Amino acid sequence: QVQLVESGGGLVQPGGSLSLSCAASGRIFTFYAMGWYRQAPGKQRELVARITSDGNTNYADSVLGRFTISRDSAKNTMYLQMNSLKPEDTAVYSCYVADWARGDNYWGQGTQVTVSS
Repeated sequence: QVQLVESGGGLVQPGGSLSLSCAASGRIFTFYAMGWYRQAPGKQRELVARITSDGNTNYADSVLGRFTISRDSAKNTMYLQMNSLKPEDTAVYSCYVADWARGDNYWGQGTQVTVSS
């Protein structure tokens, strides 16, 4: 059974930084895309960043230059480093894995990020 467990959310002041982690268990992914979505109250879910198995990364325009996605394949863990946070970054952040080899998708439970003074 595949599980994605997120950690690292919380409250931070504008301009601050947070780092999110997403640890996967139950399967080693070899051909995939993994990343982070976020959803703020009253807004549509937004793809924040993703990284593929060949190392390509994509970012939403709103976070480009501030957020960095990375992974540690040995630990089966993905990270999202968020710098220069803004109040509009406040949302529930959820990690996902699209296992292209098997055609399965998996989601984490979500972690709250609040940017407020």
